[in-house]
Amino acid sequence: MEVAGIPVATLAYPKTVRLVSTARLRPSVLEPLVDSDAEMDELAEIEGATSSRRQAQATGISGLAANELVYDVPHAHFINASFAYAKPREPNRFNGETRGAWYAALSVETCLAEITFHMTEFLARTGVYEAVADYAEMFASISGEFLDLRTDVGHPALSPDKALGYPEGNRLATEARRAGLNGIVYPSVRHQGGTCFAILRPAAVQSVRQGDVWRLTWKGRPQPVVDGPLG
Repeated sequence: MEVAGIPVATLAYPKTVRLVSTARLRPSVLEPLVDSDAEMDELAEIEGATSSRRQAQATGISGLAANELVYDVPHAHFINASFAYAKPREPNRFNGETRGAWYAALSVETCLAEITFHMTEFLARTGVYEAVADYAEMFASISGEFLDLRTDVGHPALSPDKALGYPEGNRLATEARRAGLNGIVYPSVRHQGGTCFAILRPAAVQSVRQGDVWRLTWKGRPQPVVDGPLG
């Protein structure tokens, strides 16, 4: 079977890894303002008025229906947030301005290489390579049918040039969703030999659990110091 001229593979991996900023693991910033659970619920409603994840879970948002999201499973809010928080001005390789995706890899080294590239690119725009960022491992099981780009390293969607690769990648993602596929498996563009996944459906992210923490420190140079795992 092929979709958009690319073979479809049936895959099953019990453990993939995604790195998530530890800022997302911290208690709500509203906690110091309340004295009871009831007050917390009231303030959460106010916070939810500007939360894409909460809006998506309640009524859906452009490009993402509420019934696509997951509920009553471990770390459901992390899963849903990855799909609800798209960046309109900065699409990613396999998701655009109205819908996110769950990006993961087979190894944490691949995740670190991908994050290092994008964070360093951001710091380059500021002109200051000074930052400390902590990321937590989020493991997940995945299975199902995926577009398989692993043997097509020259595909336009895998171009290191984002202006070329990202529009083509988004086209493929749209074709994959229309075909009912769970996502795309592809060779890492930033880590030679690494394997990455763009999971396009929330329900395809299974058995999420937290792992160790890694710290990236930029000290005036584009290449950060990597410390971890920190436990």
